[in-house]
Amino acid sequence: MLKQRVITALILAPLFVWSVIALPTTYISLLFALLISVGAAEWVRLTGEPPAMKKYPFIALIWLLMVLSAWASQYAVLFYLLLSVSALWWCYAVWLLRRYSAHVLQNEAQGEMTQFRLSGLTAIGVVLLVPTWIAMVVLHSISPYWLLLMMVLIWGADTGAYFAGRAFGKRKLAPQVSPGKSWEGVAGAMAMTVVVSLVGGMLLDVSGAALLGLVILSLMTVAISIVGDLMESLMKRRVGVKDSGTLLPGHGGVLDRIDSLTAAAPIFALGVSLLGIRA
Repeated sequence: MLKQRVITALILAPLFVWSVIALPTTYISLLFALLISVGAAEWVRLTGEPPAMKKYPFIALIWLLMVLSAWASQYAVLFYLLLSVSALWWCYAVWLLRRYSAHVLQNEAQGEMTQFRLSGLTAIGVVLLVPTWIAMVVLHSISPYWLLLMMVLIWGADTGAYFAGRAFGKRKLAPQVSPGKSWEGVAGAMAMTVVVSLVGGMLLDVSGAALLGLVILSLMTVAISIVGDLMESLMKRRVGVKDSGTLLPGHGGVLDRIDSLTAAAPIFALGVSLLGIRA
């Protein structure tokens, strides 16, 4: 499994970086749309519904809404509104995670298992996927390097969390949702985020108050990315699956790879737009 993960990462990471730098935004938007389509199919699986009943209509809905969001992004008010809705959803997701943990603890205390009820799964899938797509496209249109910086922030945070968690992890972050995560891992992720945002900001010629704003935005982005990761873990535990799909050997499905991005991308794109910083 580890060998597969490493091989897949060594192939995909350079290919992704090259694509982001070399391809124009139009092609990048189509590439991301294809990935989001696969994620949409995986989301239907995670809802626990029979895939044949909802998969293709849901993918069609996501494509329609991506087209509409591309039109809306031409107008600042509509763009900010779309990403603000996403930000509000992720605040609500924190409450959902707490409710799920309480549900699991109650089941354990009573010695019985009942499924965690979650309504509006189609709407949740839309809010997860569509703002992610438009946020990444808009970041790329501002500068490919802003999109890369966001990706490096997530990768760096994952690395910091992994090593800090292994070395110092004792206090569990959300044991009922993802037992492997710890508060010490979160601290490692945040420390790495400060380093990456400072280095990345200076490479992009961001300085002064704008650099401080970028560091704060990066910390907020990584914090909410952890919620995105936990939310997908909740969905998988809810229906009893290990991975969202099997597309990527050793890594599971597309949603397993972009779970953090579904939360991070809208927040980072909104922040970069509001701060007015440019590469």
